[in-house]
Amino acid sequence: MIDGALPYLRCPVCHDTLTRPDPATVRCPRRHSFDIARQGYVNLTTGRSPHAGDSAEMVADRVAFLGAGHYDFVTDALIPAVPPEGLIVDAGTGTGHYLARLLDAREDTTGLGIDVSKPALRRAARAHPRAAAALADLWRPLPVADGAAALVLNVFAPRNGPEFRRVLREGGTLMVVTPAPDHLGELIAAHDLIQVDPGKAERVAESLGGHFTMKSTTTRRRMIDLTAAEARTLVGMTPSARHVHLDGIAGLTTTAAVEITVYQAI
Repeated sequence: MIDGALPYLRCPVCHDTLTRPDPATVRCPRRHSFDIARQGYVNLTTGRSPHAGDSAEMVADRVAFLGAGHYDFVTDALIPAVPPEGLIVDAGTGTGHYLARLLDAREDTTGLGIDVSKPALRRAARAHPRAAAALADLWRPLPVADGAAALVLNVFAPRNGPEFRRVLREGGTLMVVTPAPDHLGELIAAHDLIQVDPGKAERVAESLGGHFTMKSTTTRRRMIDLTAAEARTLVGMTPSARHVHLDGIAGLTTTAAVEITVYQAI
């Protein structure tokens, strides 16, 4: 629900506070007004975004794949680092899957999922009773108050180091999840999919340098057995979906491997 996160949201035009004068609108004191979609997410953009994020088809595949529990090991690894209270900002929330699980683990937290994909936000807005969802571009200033968040979560999504630092409170935590070099290696090799960038770790560190210090990093791996339908769903929720014929994808066993890095704000 948007109301729980409203005290933390800010007008993307003037950065003033927002209120909800009616069920379909939020507004700042300078009368900049923003629509709440009927699915529950608020549109806090100030113009056309250069990218639309995940398509409806990709979102449907993501819901099916994550709902089957294949990546539950990732969520289980995140939960111990979640603070006992405060705001969790999920930057690049997608369907809100990971945010909802973290909110389940901490009863005194509130969630705010931010994404640029409208199909994803239609899901994220209803992912959890304590989760709000906002349409905003991660590459632009985030519509969140300074020092509002106890935790910023970033799972397989773009990183905006200066903005992540600005919205984190003193002592706040940033958790970044990225694919390890061997993530889905067997699936990628079998179908010539887009590979994990070998310089991913260096680019992540560079994007956050000067704003955060790394506290810890761990790699988590699982072998996952996929039916042909599950393998097609997995490919369908990735950028490779635009480059391969999903009908030719068969079932197989593949490695799921992620790097989880915890950062402290400088």
